[in-house]
Amino acid sequence: MFYETANPHGLKHNPFKAIVSPRPIGWVSSMDAQGNLNLAPFSFFNAMSDNPPTVVLGFNGNHSEGGPKDTLANIEACGEFVCNVVTYEIRDAMNATSEMAARSVNEFDLGGLTAAPSSIVKPPRVLESPVNMECKYLQTIDLPSNNPDQPNRMVLGQVVGIHIKDEFITDGLLDMTKFHPLARLGYKDYSAVMEVFSLNRPDQAAQEKRMTK
Repeated sequence: MFYETANPHGLKHNPFKAIVSPRPIGWVSSMDAQGNLNLAPFSFFNAMSDNPPTVVLGFNGNHSEGGPKDTLANIEACGEFVCNVVTYEIRDAMNATSEMAARSVNEFDLGGLTAAPSSIVKPPRVLESPVNMECKYLQTIDLPSNNPDQPNRMVLGQVVGIHIKDEFITDGLLDMTKFHPLARLGYKDYSAVMEVFSLNRPDQAAQEKRMTK
């Protein structure tokens, strides 16, 4: 099939998010100016660079009570946030925090989670998550939207500190077979990394050098 994205696709659900998958989940903890906590998962999340390490979050629409979603408002107001990595083992807690709850609700409580102090930024990290990335806000970029009442925004943050639980490190590497990071697919579907394989990057110059010997 083929369809232009400006026209109906004719399927039961929009396939776009299923096509661009798997995607890591950015489980973002933030804090407002009064110290109230918020925790929310984002399926539009990824790393953009590593020197310095930079992450990106995608925000779609507004809060059900009006205005920007709590995470966006907190990040822009306070300039700091934490990206906590979601693993298969804590999937239900993450899902509990995905509810579009009232602004007064602390999602740490919804998920039965522990707010642990961060080392550099003010917002706490999720203690139950094996990896936490403390971030400083860089900028917000407005993206096109087909609905003026549902804005799309992209937030960039610089990672200034990373926590990794020791038991997930093997021979100096983050052991993915122990880590089991959760990924977002399309629709209501998720996946978790349980198997890992490696591929060596081709090196044409080295190959030609071997052939000439």
